[in-house]
Amino acid sequence: MKRTLVGVFRSMESTGEKPRYPGLESRHFKLPKDKLYDEILAIVKKYPGLKLVHEVKSVGEILAEKRTMTGRVQDVTFTIVETSPVKSAVDIYSASRGSLGDLGSNYRLILNLLKEIDRKLKDYQDR
Repeated sequence: MKRTLVGVFRSMESTGEKPRYPGLESRHFKLPKDKLYDEILAIVKKYPGLKLVHEVKSVGEILAEKRTMTGRVQDVTFTIVETSPVKSAVDIYSASRGSLGDLGSNYRLILNLLKEIDRKLKDYQDR
């Protein structure tokens, strides 16, 4: 509810090590960066409504977009970073195009994506 009210003015959300809202923590996995990248890419390609726009495996970035029910476009960036030779983490940044707020749609999208990632990669979770 709080994020929806803030969403009147704010049109972006992201995950991180110390997130503003519960559930938006970075996800850590016992997988090398390349393997985690491939797993996240597979999730993005199969996620309903998400369209792959660009990917750069060497950098660890996947860019996608999603059209909302109201016709707005959300740009979603997945960043995969290596935390050790056998461990990696993923962060998600989502922003809506346009000048008005998102009413919490970026927050909800990220939570849904994180649920899917957690479900698919539960055997490799590090934290």
